[in-house]
Amino acid sequence: MLDLPAYLQRIGYGGDRDTDEATLGALHLAHATRIPFENLDILLGQPISLGLDCLQEKLVQQRRGGYCFEHNKLFAAVLRDFGFPVTALAARVRQRQSKLLPRTHMCLLVHAGGHDWIADVGFGGEGLLQPVPMTGAPVRQFLWTYRVLEETPGTWVLQSQRGDNWNDLYAFSLEPQEDVDLEMANYYVSTHPDSRFVRTLTVQLPTPGRRQILRNRELMTDSGDELQSVDVTSDEELLQVLSQNFDLNFPAGTRFCFQEEENQP
Repeated sequence: MLDLPAYLQRIGYGGDRDTDEATLGALHLAHATRIPFENLDILLGQPISLGLDCLQEKLVQQRRGGYCFEHNKLFAAVLRDFGFPVTALAARVRQRQSKLLPRTHMCLLVHAGGHDWIADVGFGGEGLLQPVPMTGAPVRQFLWTYRVLEETPGTWVLQSQRGDNWNDLYAFSLEPQEDVDLEMANYYVSTHPDSRFVRTLTVQLPTPGRRQILRNRELMTDSGDELQSVDVTSDEELLQVLSQNFDLNFPAGTRFCFQEEENQP
């Protein structure tokens, strides 16, 4: 059962409990800027459970983060509790990819204010701060701009703008995904040797003014028009960065199993 008061306290939300687009946007922003995107349990050899009780225990009570399935399954439960119509969707990631990938990303189709929106609090990288309408119109979200286009009949693409260029983040269809579909994709992402989440440490947290991204031993700060990076030189410093920059606290001596050569911007 969803513990809504605990969740709302976790994300710092004290606003209205309506089903309009303003409430949807405020909830989305609060979640996206307070619960980190991270895959650390995989690198500690821990299984990823998508049960609602487990998601609340990890992301709310333990004040941890998670990746797309964890974030968006919890967020979907919250939106449904508010009364929003929500459909789980599956997407193929295209960001920084040159080959066709399986549908291993979860996003949400939400109806609010008479319109359909893509909501996604679990993409990381250049992920959304607020939902994007399914209209094709560019939407400015603080330092970043997004749009959703129908690329071919039945295939939609979420894009972000960098300068004059529009870059694909992921492609999806509107076919509803059931829990069994999400469980299969989650198992692949968290266990398959070809999955980047098995090989690469990834922690990210956006704010309206910047994004912080930790990829293996490189800490990057994205301010929209500039990307700065510093190296994290030791395991002890890595734990400090997790605590100070992402509010993720682990016992001294914790070590994450990732492949150093996978560290790329």
